[in-house]
Amino acid sequence: MQSPFIDNLSIVLVEPQNPGNIGMVCRAMANFGVCDLRLVNPCQYLHPEARKFAVAANHLLGEARVFADLPAAIADLHVTVATTRRSGRLRGELLDIAEVPALRQGLPAGGRMGLVFGREDVGLTSDEVALCSHAATIATSAEVGSINLAQAVLLFAHELARQPQALPAAPERDVPEQGALEGLFGQIEAVLTRIAFLNPKKPEGVMNSLRQIHQRAGLDRRELQMLRGMWNQVGWSVRDWQGRKRGDE
Repeated sequence: MQSPFIDNLSIVLVEPQNPGNIGMVCRAMANFGVCDLRLVNPCQYLHPEARKFAVAANHLLGEARVFADLPAAIADLHVTVATTRRSGRLRGELLDIAEVPALRQGLPAGGRMGLVFGREDVGLTSDEVALCSHAATIATSAEVGSINLAQAVLLFAHELARQPQALPAAPERDVPEQGALEGLFGQIEAVLTRIAFLNPKKPEGVMNSLRQIHQRAGLDRRELQMLRGMWNQVGWSVRDWQGRKRGDE
């Protein structure tokens, strides 16, 4: 049997709180040949407890990259999957863990997929889920639904590793990185704020839905540039707009 090796997968941990859990995540990653660990505002990940639980995967702790926020951590990734057990309108459609391997079809040559995991106590926020191109969950018991962080990483990595050659080759597409999409969303939010379409106290109510629409569309780089040009022109056109006059219908 061929040893599993997933060289185009990144594991992103958002504000992990326990060094031991980070160490166990490293061990789970090493079990399936995953080498890229990204930490967003973590606890002391080089703590002796982390090294203790990493066992033979200690090297992954030293190679981990630390980021100040989630957008920076996933900016160069092409497909990102937020892992969550909570559903809701702002979180969009939740895929089952078994559907995640098929997302690798959307990767361009040399592209990377990221699995994003939240805090041990509260997981990912709705805004963090919205930053990712997809969201997925693991069906668990209603009585005890939450899964240990390292166990969740292990389950997702195993699901990907056991289907390494199961997918047909996808047509080559110039898929943009997540960071490029963030530029588009920033333009959209700026224009919609300017024309008073967004609720300034809760812009995510609309923006998260718009993110989901664009993520489902699976934009290629040419389409992204067209949309950015369009929103740039719209932004230029409304730069002197004073807003609706009182009494306008």
